[in-house]
Amino acid sequence: MTVSETPLVPVAAARAGAPYEHIDVEPWAPACGAVIRGVDLSGDLSDAVIAEIRRAILDHGVVFARGQSLTPAQQVAFSRRFGPYSPVPFVEPIADHPEVIAVVREASERQGFTFGGIWHSDFSFLAEPPMGSILHALEVPPFGGDTLWANQYLAFETLSPGLQHTLRDLRAVHSARDAYSPKMQAVHDQFVGMTVQTSDEANRVQTHPAVRVHEETGREALFVNAQYTLGFDGWWPHESKLLLDFLHAHATQPAFSCRWRWEVGDIAFWDNRCVQHMVIADVQGHRRAMHRTTVAGARPAGRG
Repeated sequence: MTVSETPLVPVAAARAGAPYEHIDVEPWAPACGAVIRGVDLSGDLSDAVIAEIRRAILDHGVVFARGQSLTPAQQVAFSRRFGPYSPVPFVEPIADHPEVIAVVREASERQGFTFGGIWHSDFSFLAEPPMGSILHALEVPPFGGDTLWANQYLAFETLSPGLQHTLRDLRAVHSARDAYSPKMQAVHDQFVGMTVQTSDEANRVQTHPAVRVHEETGREALFVNAQYTLGFDGWWPHESKLLLDFLHAHATQPAFSCRWRWEVGDIAFWDNRCVQHMVIADVQGHRRAMHRTTVAGARPAGRG
């Protein structure tokens, strides 16, 4: 899948360490996450504002903004300030807005799982996984439905030097097989508020470095996840499982994570290159509805 669109205004991040002059940025948790204030994301934002938002994302992995109200067209326009849109495979977009998907859990749903309910980096099975994702809360339950993010820089940096060295030489095999292949259609049919069309295309595999070098920060991040990573190239499945089980538990531990309780109007914008995320499937009897746009990324690269 290729992306042909160009961003409206490609803006580089503000200089690292420079003071914020156009937005307020307050860290949300020690590991990752920050709240940005003083900006209406639905407006015609200057390059300087976009540059500072991008800097906040690079510094914190995920940023949150309260009290926003964006139409689908406004959300698309905001997303495109950071890069071309990344088409979303398997999930039907909303009417008249092909760049927007609705992430919905209806009040009638009772299943103990939900869309996005396994730790993952969005669509890591693509040759060029998304750089970032933007989620806008339209309707939220009075409690529950929180989302977690985990810092994958910390996940890698806290491993032993020996394991770091081993992982730098590995390529991980990613696939949508266990999420969007036809065997999963019965699962997706239980998502009343969403239309997901599984396909044999999901059985394809893609390899990426197990340790990704972030294109903008130059830092190394662990780049495997429980949803889409099947194993390591050249390893037997039982060998891969032992190491992946350890890495998944290590990478998503509370010390590396932040948790966001949603309010109507919230926006979260996260960097898929250095954080994983998941939603908690604990909502019943209440509707949870979000709009999501996705910013295109580049092919992951390692040190080699």
